[in-house]
Amino acid sequence: MFTVGLTPRLGPLGLVHSRNSQVLCTNHTVVAFATQSFSSPRPRSVPFRIERGALVVWGPMTDLKTTAGKIEDLDAKLAESRAPLGEGEPAARTRVTQLLDEGSFVETDALARHRSTDFGREHDRPYTDGVVTGYGSIDGRRVCVFSQDGEIFDGTMGEVYAEKLTKVYDLAIKTGVPIIGIYESTGPRVQEGIATMAGYARLMARVSQASGLIPQISVVAGNTSGIAAFAPTFADVLVVTQGTALHQAASHVAGAEPETFGGAAAHAESGTAHLVASDDKQALSLVRDVLAYLPANNRAEAPRVEAGSVADFDLNAVIPDTAAQAYDMSDVIQAVVDEGSFFELSAEAAQNILTGFAYIDGRAVGIVANQPLALAGALDSAAAEKAARFVRTCDAFNAPIVEFVDSPGFVPTPEEEKAGLLRRASKFAYAQAEASVGKLTVITRKAIGPAYVFMGAKDLGADLVYAWPTAEIAVTQASQASLAIYGSEDKEEEMDELFLHPYAAAERGLADNVIEPTATRHYLVEGLRLLERKAVAQVPKKHGTV
Repeated sequence: MFTVGLTPRLGPLGLVHSRNSQVLCTNHTVVAFATQSFSSPRPRSVPFRIERGALVVWGPMTDLKTTAGKIEDLDAKLAESRAPLGEGEPAARTRVTQLLDEGSFVETDALARHRSTDFGREHDRPYTDGVVTGYGSIDGRRVCVFSQDGEIFDGTMGEVYAEKLTKVYDLAIKTGVPIIGIYESTGPRVQEGIATMAGYARLMARVSQASGLIPQISVVAGNTSGIAAFAPTFADVLVVTQGTALHQAASHVAGAEPETFGGAAAHAESGTAHLVASDDKQALSLVRDVLAYLPANNRAEAPRVEAGSVADFDLNAVIPDTAAQAYDMSDVIQAVVDEGSFFELSAEAAQNILTGFAYIDGRAVGIVANQPLALAGALDSAAAEKAARFVRTCDAFNAPIVEFVDSPGFVPTPEEEKAGLLRRASKFAYAQAEASVGKLTVITRKAIGPAYVFMGAKDLGADLVYAWPTAEIAVTQASQASLAIYGSEDKEEEMDELFLHPYAAAERGLADNVIEPTATRHYLVEGLRLLERKAVAQVPKKHGTV
């Protein structure tokens, strides 16, 4: 006769009592459950399941020589894999089911367990080994996914754990589908030795191979530290949940609390995190949102949706009459893209430049824009690096790039030079020149000196350049032009009239058209339709070095 007993506290091999029964168990594996003493006939495995903290045993002892018995045994193992610690569904699995379309998740390697026998670990072998892997769908589109379980072995990664991650990456790469990683890990499983570090090396190799091939989205859903903290940052989009920490240095070594140098706010400000979420639910919702702008892989077209309406905003009145007065470039973007479709990334980092995805006439595009409200739109090293990474992401996944320009140039300070301005800004120019997707530029006001070159110049690779009549496309500001030509700033007004307008650029073909602001969306829509057919012959080389 069998009964329902409270889940036994799993400890070393031995007997524990549950109501009127006895359970023989190792750390995580119930070996037998019976009402008689174990001094009687040798105990055998029985099928069981765990429900709400209770161990449920049913049927007679399983006869593994029969098909029915083998199926019961499989069911028992799978039930244990879904709650490997016997305490209900772990958060790692819940996150996967919340992320994917209902009922679409297909798990892989659910019965994987570590092979280590050192330090008595042969008695502690939970299924999944601490990471849930598999595939499913998001809004009907196939994706691969993995979710790290911070409760099993304190979230550490062992050899089998690494093999599972490598396998799911291989599956995503072979099938050409996006991969979403949900991270919560404290680094290598020290008990398994150097094999764990080899696992991290394999993981980074796969992440690098996948970069630019399939979209990668990472979510930091729990504390992730040590070498485990590097892999999430390889992703095209990184979401960090508030209350978690992502850091390489241990807090006792760094001499500070992890939240201060590895929290969501710190990574949002530095640009490491593209998005910040208040909790798991919002983080997973953001993943679904951003995935809607990305194709399945680098050979698929950027997604298309039904063309949306346009916000009611008068672009003809957006540019102030005085150059010293700023305006919000977000208003310009919102008035041009499909209403409500602008999805900003890295909003807290380098706020003098805006990056994000949007739809224009139902086509997914990437947006790069100067923000006059911050540093008057001037570029700095952080802004250049932020924009360069985003441009390369758009180019990798076939999203046309639309740029809105209003910048007086680079920030001219010693601090910026010391921060690596030249090196970091060169990445932006390189990304612009290298990108082979359709590129359209709209100059709304200032495009002065280096800003003209870096922000989507015709000769840097832009396909179509439009200027508003308020545009000032020039080598330098009027005062500096007067100083360079006449040796004083007395001729500033004359230089203003001579150089600060869009027509010299239009005469030389550096701007394809000077357009009325309210016509901007029309020109962009038609330009995007034309650039669907764009083809560029690539120079045969291994890769660039910038």
